Amino acid sequence: MSITDLTLYQQAILLLAGLILLTSFLMLGQTRLLRLIVIFAIQGCLLAAATALAAGVLAYPHLYISAILTLILKGIVIPMLLYRLTHRMGLHRHMDTIDHPTLGMMGGIGLVVFSYYVSLPVVATSTLVTLNAIAVSLSVVLISMLLMINRRQAVAHVVGFMSIENGLFFAAVVSTYGMPMVVELGVAFDVLVAAVVFGVFFFQIRASIDSLNVDRLNTLHETEK
Repeated sequence: MSITDLTLYQQAILLLAGLILLTSFLMLGQTRLLRLIVIFAIQGCLLAAATALAAGVLAYPHLYISAILTLILKGIVIPMLLYRLTHRMGLHRHMDTIDHPTLGMMGGIGLVVFSYYVSLPVVATSTLVTLNAIAVSLSVVLISMLLMINRRQAVAHVVGFMSIENGLFFAAVVSTYGMPMVVELGVAFDVLVAAVVFGVFFFQIRASIDSLNVDRLNTLHETEK
C-alpha cells in the first residue's frame, strides 16, 4: 500500500508521527537546556494534535479530554515549570556536554531501524499507520533512554523521562484509540506530580553539592566508598 492510497486522517497521523520523531532527534542533539525544554513542549503539542485528530475522525469524545490534558500539562505547565526551574538555578546559559554527538545521532538512527524491524512481525496483519505508530513510539522511547544515558545534567534526564511517556501515550492513542479515561487521568496526574517532585529534588541536590551534574554525584558516591 502506497501513501497515496491512505485517507487524509492516516496521512496526517503519519506526518505527526514523523514530526514527533524529529523532535526526539532534535532533543538528542540539543546542548542548551532551555532549547531542550522548548523542543519537549513542541513534542507535547504535536502529541495533543494527534490525539485531537484521532478524537475527531474516529468519534471518540473522551480523546478530546486527553488532548486538552496533554496540551495543558505537556505543552504548557510542565515545560514552564522546567523553564522557570532552570532559570532559578542559573542553568539557562549552561551548555550540557555531549560525548561523541555524531555517534549519538547515529545511535538514534540505529534505534529507529531497530524499532521498525521489531515492529514488523507484531503488526504484519495491520495497517501502515499502525506499523508506523508502533515503530515511531518505540523509537521515541529508545531515543529518550539514549538521551538520558548521554547527558550529564539532571534536568535533561527529567526531559528524557517525560519523553518516554510521550512515546507510550502516542502508541496508545493511535494504535488502540486511547486508554480508559480513568487510566489517562491517573497517568496525567502522576506525570504532574513527578515533575513537582523532581523540582523539589533538584533544589535539595543543588543546595547540597551546588551542582546538578550526575557525574559529580557519581564522584561523591565513589568518594564515600
